[in-house]
Amino acid sequence: MEIDGARVLVAGATGVLGGMITAELVGRGARPALAGRDPQRLARTARAYPGAPTVLFDAYDPGSCARAVHTASAALGGLDAVVTAFGSVAFGTAGEVDDGVAEHLMAVNALAPAAFFRAALPTMRSGAVLVAVTGVVAQRPQPGMADYSASKAALKAWLDAVRREARGSGIRVLDVRPGHLDTGFADRPVAGTAPPLPAGGDPRRIATAVADALAADAELLTGAPDGTPVAERRAR
Repeated sequence: MEIDGARVLVAGATGVLGGMITAELVGRGARPALAGRDPQRLARTARAYPGAPTVLFDAYDPGSCARAVHTASAALGGLDAVVTAFGSVAFGTAGEVDDGVAEHLMAVNALAPAAFFRAALPTMRSGAVLVAVTGVVAQRPQPGMADYSASKAALKAWLDAVRREARGSGIRVLDVRPGHLDTGFADRPVAGTAPPLPAGGDPRRIATAVADALAADAELLTGAPDGTPVAERRAR
């Protein structure tokens, strides 16, 4: 994808990783639309991007996700990419995490990104890209994080199917699967307490790699054992 001039909706632009992805893309000439949950944080983020459209959404309300897409598309005159960089995490064994928490994780981590992409797909042209941050747990579920891992794996499965559906129309899917990052995300669980974790990776490195992967028409962004981002043209 040609990033310079691309119209990009970033859902989660008020977060650490989403904010860094936004900054990286804008630095390469992209025209952003900013979507977030908190109106004050969204207003602060928007000050860095004068004239950028802003829209509120609630990840627990799929209808608001779809409306965010329609609003951003109308404001920018179409969308060349939609990035979802938001989510919730919970910790605890499968017997400790209650059904309400499990439902919340599935709604926020799987159904909400799917709602953004489902609304965007009918309006996108060949060359457009859907970008989702799933995480390494989508392919390697972790003990003590069964429900969180399941929600991310559900999104990965959905993306895998959509990737094959959309290839005929020239629309691509980029699945971003970083390991643990130093964003503070694990310190804000909806339930449980994070176990001891290794030092988190640098989210700026991932943001740069996401932009590089978009420019290279990659379908998958993972990490080497040392944390180095690795882009692959074909997802596995």
